[in-house]
Amino acid sequence: MEFDYVIVGGGSAGSVMASRLSENPKTSVCLIEAGGAGQGILVRAPALVAAMVPGYLKLNNWAFKTVPQPHLNGRRGFQPRGKALGGSSAINAMLYIRGHPSDYDDWANLGCAGWDWQSVLPYFKKAEGNRRGSSDLHSADGPLQVRDQSEPRAITHAYLEACKQAQLPLTKDFNGAQQEGAGLYQVTQFHSGPKAGERCSAAAAYLPPEVKRRSNLTILTRAQVLRVVTEGKRAVGVDMRRNGQEQRVQAQAEVILSAGAFGSPQLLMLSGIGPAEELSKHGIPPVHVAPQVGQNLQDHLDYTLSYKSKRPDTVGLSARGAWQLARAGLRWRKDGSGLFASPMAEGGGFFRTSPDLERPDIQLHFVVGIVDDHMRKLHYGFGYSCHVCVLRPESRGHVRLRSADPLAAPRIDPNFLSSEGDLEAMTRGARMMEQIMQAEALTPWRGQKLFAHDGSDAALEADIRARADTIYHPVGTCRMGNDPEAVCDLQGRVNGVEGLRVVDASLMPRLVGGNTNAPTIMMAEKISAEMKAD
Repeated sequence: MEFDYVIVGGGSAGSVMASRLSENPKTSVCLIEAGGAGQGILVRAPALVAAMVPGYLKLNNWAFKTVPQPHLNGRRGFQPRGKALGGSSAINAMLYIRGHPSDYDDWANLGCAGWDWQSVLPYFKKAEGNRRGSSDLHSADGPLQVRDQSEPRAITHAYLEACKQAQLPLTKDFNGAQQEGAGLYQVTQFHSGPKAGERCSAAAAYLPPEVKRRSNLTILTRAQVLRVVTEGKRAVGVDMRRNGQEQRVQAQAEVILSAGAFGSPQLLMLSGIGPAEELSKHGIPPVHVAPQVGQNLQDHLDYTLSYKSKRPDTVGLSARGAWQLARAGLRWRKDGSGLFASPMAEGGGFFRTSPDLERPDIQLHFVVGIVDDHMRKLHYGFGYSCHVCVLRPESRGHVRLRSADPLAAPRIDPNFLSSEGDLEAMTRGARMMEQIMQAEALTPWRGQKLFAHDGSDAALEADIRARADTIYHPVGTCRMGNDPEAVCDLQGRVNGVEGLRVVDASLMPRLVGGNTNAPTIMMAEKISAEMKAD
């Protein structure tokens, strides 16, 4: 098989790249995805994210684990990543967050010219189809459907009132003129037509049936790419395993890796592109020595407070809760509304833990159910949770190989809390979250607090080390830049290897202050537009 472009990974970036590059009927594109089509009920029904994220049976989920984390009591963290067309946008909470505008100005100041806020805003807007309509900051015309939640729970409105009682501001749009404040999240969800209320993953947005029918676009699912094939210093295709057999797919123009912050560096190293010592360790002949491949891993560490609820209008594990979910499922099938359309993380906030800061340094997610260890530990009865994460962590980790076996999982080390500053910021954020959760507005729901401790700083720090883990935003492992050590240039082209590009969250030089799905889609929109212009 031979194509102009071969794209590895059908996630948030890969779906965009396949759709945009195949708009030119003279360009042939092959998109290769290790998972399935991402069209089943588990993906389409927002509430059923609870069946996928825990990783049971690895439903649409790679379900990776980290190496033991020395600053988290030696625990191995859990890293759910999407394994289907749509990638992690097929299993996430659908929250549409861009980050703070200054995050992109930071990228430009780090040497990424053309990635400042004013330069990336047009591509956020190009992607966005917001039900609120178009404005200076938003667009109603893009393929990614964005909407307000159809019916947030009463407790979520009480959470917003609790924030007010804690003397914290409110905002109506986290992606508007004022990010700071508490509010309701907008979600990537279809807001009209027969799919109203369904998840709008990147694949649902960019690879609808009419795009899939393009004669110049070939989509291969359940096909795992094993390595990039090179001739000298040029990528000429990939080897993949599909239907139990190894096959080669040739690329006349480029191979584009969109396998994510874990998959893309892993594939580069498996293909002989990476740190010399890592390649030598696993007996991989070097094609190009690139010391920074797999380095610069950044992620948002998350700490949670959970409570039992006195009222049964949250999500609960009980006979009554199961009956409520069943009724909600029938309602969702009828009109796309109600609890089944909920992102579960209905409310949130961006706050400064010190008035001296110029922008928020923590983010909150308020969830209408108990979330313990990525929903892998269940608690009987109704409840609710609030999560806090540090938006710009100083800790840096890496991705390496476990072996030269392409089917082995990557060796992931986020190195969480290796910076003392991250723990200090997390502690300040947790104190702020405790104040909100104890506010009068939540009194009608507030029952027993799970994981209670004596309230001292030492006890809080111990609880953070005992329970904190990712909130699913790994980036940075194929960093772009204009310096000699950057893995990729400012259009994602791999330095030192022709015909090879990376387009996904691994390109980010620094983690943004928010969820990473919308920024990843923006990056693919920008790079694909520049490729077509060239």
